[in-house]
Amino acid sequence: MNAIPSVAVARRKSRLYVELATTIDDIQASQELRHRVFAGEMGAQVKGSSGRDEDRFDPFCHHLLVKETASGRVIASTRLLLGEQARKAGGFYSESEFEMQALHQLPGRTLEVGRTCVDPDFRQGAAIAVLWSGLADFIRQFEITHLFGCASIEMEDGGLVAQAIMNNVRQHAMSDQQWRVTPKNPLPALPAGSAEVVSAPLPPLLKAYFRLGAVACGEPCFDPEFNCADILVLVDVEKMDASYTRHFLDRVSKG
Repeated sequence: MNAIPSVAVARRKSRLYVELATTIDDIQASQELRHRVFAGEMGAQVKGSSGRDEDRFDPFCHHLLVKETASGRVIASTRLLLGEQARKAGGFYSESEFEMQALHQLPGRTLEVGRTCVDPDFRQGAAIAVLWSGLADFIRQFEITHLFGCASIEMEDGGLVAQAIMNNVRQHAMSDQQWRVTPKNPLPALPAGSAEVVSAPLPPLLKAYFRLGAVACGEPCFDPEFNCADILVLVDVEKMDASYTRHFLDRVSKG
C-alpha cells in the first residue's frame, strides 16, 4: 500500500463517531460495507476479492469511516482522493467515466469523493450527517478549494427517472460552461413510446450535494456495472452553503 499523509479527524462523543482509517482492518471493513450495499443491495458487479469491493484506487485514498461507538463497527464510509494522490494513481476514478480535462484546470487543491455508502440500519439517523462533518474537517485541514464526485441515480426503470431528474438539474443546477465534462458512455435512449416523467425526487446523496451548493458538470454517464446514471457534481468550497453546513454540524453535536 502506498504511503498516504495522515490527518486527524476528531471523534464525536455520541452514539456514532467519525475517523479516518489507519489500519488494513479498517479499510477492509469499509470495503465489506461497500460490497454489502453495492453488490448485495444494488446488484452491482463490483471488483475485488470475495465479500469486498476494492479497486486500484483504494491504496491511494483516505477512507473516512463512521463507526458505532458501542461496537466499533463501520456503519458508513466514503473514500477521498486528493489531486496529488490521483496523479500517482494514474488519474481520478471519475476519469473512467468522463472526459474531464476542464476540471484539471481548477485552481487550488482538489478532492474527489466517492464510494459513499451507509448501512441500511442507519439510514434514517445521523450517520450521513456525521460522515459529512468528518468531510468538513478533512476539507479544512487539507485546505481543499474544490471537491467533486459522482452522484448516482438507479436505472431499474430503464432511465425514466434519471431523465426526469436531469430535466430538473439542467434548469437549476448546471455548472458554468468552462467546467463541463463529457460522459464516455451517455445514457441509452429511452425505449420508443416511453411515457415522459416530468419530475422525480432527487436521490439523498445528490440532494445533499445540491444543498451544499454543488453544480452538475454536464450530462450523466451510464455505468452498466452498477446499472445507474452517474452525474459528476462539483462544489466550490468558498461557495458552500454555510447554513446547510451548520445544520449538519448542529445535528451531529446533538448526537
